[in-house]
Amino acid sequence: MVVATAILQLICPDRPGLVSELSGWVAANGGNIRHADHHTDSGAGLFLSRIEWDLEGFGLPRASLPAAAQLLAERLGGEGQLHFSDQLSRVAIFVSKQDHCLLDLLWRTRAGELPMEVPLVISNHPDLRSIAENFGARFEHVPVLAEHKAEAEASQLALLEEEAIDVAVLAKYMQVISGGFLQQFGPVINIHHSFLPAFTGAQPYQRAWERGVKLIGATAHYVTEQLDAGPIIEQATVHVSHRDDVADLIRKGRDMERLALARALRQHLCHQVMVYRGRTAVFD
Repeated sequence: MVVATAILQLICPDRPGLVSELSGWVAANGGNIRHADHHTDSGAGLFLSRIEWDLEGFGLPRASLPAAAQLLAERLGGEGQLHFSDQLSRVAIFVSKQDHCLLDLLWRTRAGELPMEVPLVISNHPDLRSIAENFGARFEHVPVLAEHKAEAEASQLALLEEEAIDVAVLAKYMQVISGGFLQQFGPVINIHHSFLPAFTGAQPYQRAWERGVKLIGATAHYVTEQLDAGPIIEQATVHVSHRDDVADLIRKGRDMERLALARALRQHLCHQVMVYRGRTAVFD
């Protein structure tokens, strides 16, 4: 039997006694702590914490916990978010024509590796409809033309609202998301086919081959208005050699893309990622 837990993510000004105060708050309400991870960013003067405890036997009613956690965060002069481990996020996957990341995420979801539901797949091409529908996801083809990009994004946002989506994942979605879209919906997670910050933008494998690099990778990050510059969640790398051509780099890179994206998404879904000052702390 899986016991549901509460997860508190907190960022506040650093000072002595914070770990004791947080654990003491949980203990005072009869909570059994499963995990407690903390980090002090001395340069920023900030304290970051992720603390997880069993809901069974906890002294406060579940319905009142978000408000209680908010009061605790305010008392410490910071910001907090309260999550429950048994609440599955509803995820929309955006794709174009490449299927490897989509297949991997859908398979991992079906296998129980990713704690999420995938009710919706959105694509600017019709090619991957059968894959999405074979896994029980609704597939919506929304063409994206430069002269009608705003209308396309409006349709996408309406679909996200209709399906009550919590998180959007760009799984080789070869389109740039506009700032207007990001102002209305988030978070959005992207997989980029290079070891950022190297080789941003298009054709990174071709440019990596031209430079003769010996290491390539993939980067999963939150999407911001600045292209391929959002806070990094996870990266994966693989060695390449002078014998590899561009096709070999693409083949090896796709393995890294699947791995980095799946890891990053799981970390996000398990509330292990905290974003601050344009970067992340990942309590894995």
